[in-house]
Amino acid sequence: MELGPWESCIDRLATTPGEAISLLQDAVAVLEARAALLAAAGKRGWPISPAMPALVILIDEYAELAEKAPDAMNDTDSIARLGRAVAVTLIAATQRPTQKAMGAGAVRSQMDLRICFRVREPRDVELILGQGMPKAEWDAHNLNAPGKFLVSAPGLDRPNRARAYLLTDEVVAYTAAHFSGIRPVLDEESRRAIDSARWARSQSPDSGPATSNSSETADERETTDSALWQALCAAPAEGWATSELMRITGWKRTKLYRHLREYAEAGRAIQVSRGRWRARATEEPSP
Repeated sequence: MELGPWESCIDRLATTPGEAISLLQDAVAVLEARAALLAAAGKRGWPISPAMPALVILIDEYAELAEKAPDAMNDTDSIARLGRAVAVTLIAATQRPTQKAMGAGAVRSQMDLRICFRVREPRDVELILGQGMPKAEWDAHNLNAPGKFLVSAPGLDRPNRARAYLLTDEVVAYTAAHFSGIRPVLDEESRRAIDSARWARSQSPDSGPATSNSSETADERETTDSALWQALCAAPAEGWATSELMRITGWKRTKLYRHLREYAEAGRAIQVSRGRWRARATEEPSP
C-alpha cells in the first residue's frame, strides 16, 4: 500500500513473505558477489557510480517481516553486518523497534543511523535511540508538531530538531514518474549473482513452483508483450515516448516500466534518452 505508488522507480517490490525471502536471498547473493569481486581486485569499498550503483533494500513495517518471515532474519543480519563496504544498504521502518520486533539478530545493534519521529514517552525514545538518550536532551517525546524528528548518526552528537515534508499522493506520483526513467540498473556482476542464486534455489528439492504477483494469464501476457515488442521494434532511432507506448499497450505507467526494465535487463531494449525507448539493434552492445 505504501510502496506500491513508487513501483515505477523500484526495481523490485515484494508484498508477501515468500517474495520478501526471495528478494533478501538475492540481496545477500549480490553482497557476496561484490565482496568477492573487491577481494580479487584488492579493494575495500564499492565504487558507487551509475555503472556500479548502490543497492538499497527498504523494508516497511519491519516487525511484520520478523513475525511472518522469520527465515529472512539471517539474511537481514548479513546485510546489516556486511553490506556497508559493498554498498548494499538496509532501511528498516517500524512503529516500535523493540528487540523482539526487530528479530533476535544483529540488525538493531548495527543501525548506526536512526530517525525518531514524535513518540509518546521517554521509554519509546530509549527503544529507538538508546539507553539514557532522553536525559541527554534527545527528547523526541516533546516534539510539538507532525513531521518533526531527531537524527542519531555518527558525527551527530547533539540533538537537532528537523522537520519532514508531507508527501501528498500527487507529489509521490510526480516524483516516481520523474525518476523512473533515470534509475540505473544493477551492474553485470550483481545481476549474474541474482541469476545464479535463483538457479540454485530452483534446483533445491524444497523449492516450490514459481509464483507471480501478476494477475495476467499467460495468453494475456504474450499478447500484450507482443504489442510492446512490436512497438519497440518499429520505433524510430530516437525511440518512442513512454506515453506513446502506454497508448499502444493500454498499460499504466508502472506496469509499462516493469516490462521495459525486463527487456533492458535482457539486452533487448534500450532507453535512448529520458522516457524514450526502442529495441536494441543486433550490432549494438548490450547495456
